[in-house]
Amino acid sequence: MALKTFKPNTPSNRYKQWNSFEEITKHEPQKSLTVALRKSGGRNNTGRITCRHIGGGHVQRYRLIDFKRARHDEAAKVIGIEYDPNRSARIALVEYKDGQKSYILAPNNLQVGAMVMAGEKAAPEVGNALPLRKIPLGTSIHNIELIQGRGGVAARAAGQAAILSNREGDYALVKMPSGEIRKINAECYATIGQVGNVEHMNVVSGKAGRTRWRGIRPTVRGMCMNPIDHPNGGGEGRSKSGGGRQHLLSPWGHAKGEKTRHKKKATTKFIVQDRRAKK
Repeated sequence: MALKTFKPNTPSNRYKQWNSFEEITKHEPQKSLTVALRKSGGRNNTGRITCRHIGGGHVQRYRLIDFKRARHDEAAKVIGIEYDPNRSARIALVEYKDGQKSYILAPNNLQVGAMVMAGEKAAPEVGNALPLRKIPLGTSIHNIELIQGRGGVAARAAGQAAILSNREGDYALVKMPSGEIRKINAECYATIGQVGNVEHMNVVSGKAGRTRWRGIRPTVRGMCMNPIDHPNGGGEGRSKSGGGRQHLLSPWGHAKGEKTRHKKKATTKFIVQDRRAKK
């Protein structure tokens, strides 16, 4: 995937880098595989804002993605690569021999007309989903199950790829995109290849309006607020945190950088190497 640049004839165009969308082959979604997406504006069922900076944005329909790849040992043909407004990755529309269609995450270099398959009989090729025990060591994988049968939950964003590094008994050791090495049951499924749209991290929107199209509302810095509104507010002039030098806080008083993972979380035992470990 390439990025498109613009002539700097306006301030917003000077640094703007947008997707070229050259890999998109199908521009209208499969209506039967979409559902209405209602916007919450960041509010819960009582009308209170529980997630700030959300609101507005373009009307979207949610695409139903087959993260489970439940139809095993049945080949499906890729009939189109589509844009999905709900995720950074591209999605591929595949059709089985009986005419059923479904969406899957589109790996890098997956071409229209290619055949993909899920199951133990599938070859370890791009777009195929296999149990971790059947995948060769050193292979790049994505859409990884953490609990058998639940569907892929890890390494699903644009450009993401994990590495199957080793196997120990009933578990596979997978190096996640974050650098964490984690034990996962070898019966869990994963898809071969790297998620497509690898240049997504280099996109520069160029203007505030494009951020509003995405449903993101503006953020006011806490330092600009009054002390009653934010722990960092107040002070004379451009002071750091109310005139003092105390550590910056969130609006609710939590120290920024504080670990938020529960110390006694049950799945901690599956982490072989923390993502913060020194290289």
